[in-house]
Amino acid sequence: MKLLLDENLSDRIVSQILDLFPGSSHVKAHGLAHTDDLLIWSFAQEHGYTIVSKDADFHQRSLVFGHPPKLVFLRIGNCPTSRIAELLRSHYAMLSTFDSDANTSILVLP
Repeated sequence: MKLLLDENLSDRIVSQILDLFPGSSHVKAHGLAHTDDLLIWSFAQEHGYTIVSKDADFHQRSLVFGHPPKLVFLRIGNCPTSRIAELLRSHYAMLSTFDSDANTSILVLP
């Protein structure tokens, strides 16, 4: 499972999750920072990423269009980068199940 972190998340998270989510990346690494959500959506779809975001726009897009790409929607406020990395790491089993479920488009993590 490759995760694509949205610009509202720190790019420093990637190095903290690569052992569990190889191939994961941040939108900044692909020149997609400060760009339209549709471009990020299309990029994730084309390259097999699951988007990770706190952005409600992605949540709405996922509800309307389904997947691919899938979305991990983080319903957390401002918090340290280490907390977000730990949240993804501690929910590894749930994320793996979500990834393999052909019927589910969105996973909401608290």
